[in-house]
Amino acid sequence: MGDRRVNINTIKIRPLSIDDYKIVLRWSKDDTFCSANGWEKNRSEEELYRWWLHCISNESEDFIRIGIELEERLVGYVDLACIKDNTAELGIAIGESILWGKGIGSNSILCMMDYAFQKLGITVYKAETHEANIRSRKMLEKLEFIEVSRIGIEEYLGTENQLIQYRLSL
Repeated sequence: MGDRRVNINTIKIRPLSIDDYKIVLRWSKDDTFCSANGWEKNRSEEELYRWWLHCISNESEDFIRIGIELEERLVGYVDLACIKDNTAELGIAIGESILWGKGIGSNSILCMMDYAFQKLGITVYKAETHEANIRSRKMLEKLEFIEVSRIGIEEYLGTENQLIQYRLSL
């Protein structure tokens, strides 16, 4: 794929399924992905499978995880968490680190925001990232999220990192 941007028309969000497990298993073997997304490394396939079953059968009232599809293959997921009234927190993970920085994240976030507004009436979005995650910060700023605070420290790619909170009101 080189460094070309991804055509937004080839990105879709869709429900996750058990059939996606083999792709998720591949992501779980990418140490960079795991370290960037807080996934435990070297998980057993059985534990990962049980976790994935839990993800796809999500019964939570305040959490939604939807798959990101590029050219008809799953490449990541986008979350709405802490859904309350017209507010939700956005999260995203692109499963293959070689696809990072190609515009998939921002286009997927836009798809999820459209879905969240149409289905749930969400108009206020929160997001959080690590200070060292320059790609994520640039993506949020490109989408016109505003930095609102710097609260908390968390490990990111093996080092302690400042957390930055963002907000976008439509």
